[in-house]
Amino acid sequence: MKKVLIDTNIYSFAMKGDVDVVNALRKIDVIGFSAISIGELFSGFKGGSRESKNREELNLFLDSPRVIVHAVDEGTADFYASILDNLRIAGTPIPTNDIWIAAIAFQYGYQLFSKDNHFSLMPGLVQFRR
Repeated sequence: MKKVLIDTNIYSFAMKGDVDVVNALRKIDVIGFSAISIGELFSGFKGGSRESKNREELNLFLDSPRVIVHAVDEGTADFYASILDNLRIAGTPIPTNDIWIAAIAFQYGYQLFSKDNHFSLMPGLVQFRR
């Protein structure tokens, strides 16, 4: 069973009709999505002219039986702290929200699907290759 956590940008590319992303998503059995990504999307929706339409589309996606939304909890925070410490030691900072997203991937054993290259700076994080 293919179990993949998608980054916010993958959702955005899918909604824009990126054929490669859409085809890759069709092959995934379980799509993990983080509350962090939902917050990033809500923020973007507020800055645009289609907030209610975008929220409707997101709700349809989140209602799919293949999608599991993960909140941040104490376990996530522990993974976050370890990742942040490793990145700090290596001198390779990345955006904070992406550290939280990676923490969820580690916590629940997901591969991560993102178009952001900085996720490769995290040892042990398995990235989904389409």
